[in-house]
Amino acid sequence: MNVVIPLASSLVSFVFATAVLDQYFARRQPYQLVWAVGLLMYGVATGCEFLTGVFGLNATTFRVWYLFGAVFAAAYLGLGTAYLLAPRPLAHLLMAGLLLASVYAAAMVFAAPVNLGVLVPGGVMSGEAFVAGEASPRGLTPFFNIFGTVALWGGAMWTGLVFLLKRKQRHRAVSNFLIAHGAVFTALGGTLARFGWPDGLYVAELVGIIVIFIGFLRSREVFGLPRFPLIHGFRRVPEA
Repeated sequence: MNVVIPLASSLVSFVFATAVLDQYFARRQPYQLVWAVGLLMYGVATGCEFLTGVFGLNATTFRVWYLFGAVFAAAYLGLGTAYLLAPRPLAHLLMAGLLLASVYAAAMVFAAPVNLGVLVPGGVMSGEAFVAGEASPRGLTPFFNIFGTVALWGGAMWTGLVFLLKRKQRHRAVSNFLIAHGAVFTALGGTLARFGWPDGLYVAELVGIIVIFIGFLRSREVFGLPRFPLIHGFRRVPEA
């Protein structure tokens, strides 16, 4: 479980990031680029879980996992939603704040002392390996994750309700509701791990990213603009 599931999560995340980045190349919308960055971070974090399951844990892999997964991924996915829905000046302000906070978080994660001996060999990764104290970055993660999850879940739910109430393009309502539910799964895994059920983390990560990806694929933009491989240019497919 601690090898196959993280590998699947990482592969889905990288494929997902490629699809979103491809959309960005077609339309040049900033929210697409920020989402792609967040998905790449998710893929790196789950990739670290896979590498740990295969080769064992080391301090560098642990720090990269914590920074990209526990701290960054949800926040940058939420920032992408802010760029989609919020006024551009507010989105830029949030970006500036998140970048500054990210630099601070990275400095803390790589400076904080760790004790990898508290983790079970071959077990689930956990922030408990950071030595408790003022220098521990664990106190930062709720701020990043609450912002990211609320923005991603709230934005998807709001957009889904708008399409549902308009009674048109209902596939977009379904798409956004799936994204919202996927965001809940990804947040739930970290919460369960933090409160004593670490085995739920990897499963929730995989289920969450798959559900979000299905929601993304359900949108008309994906089916209307085939763009693979990237170098082949773009053409619109007539709608049925």
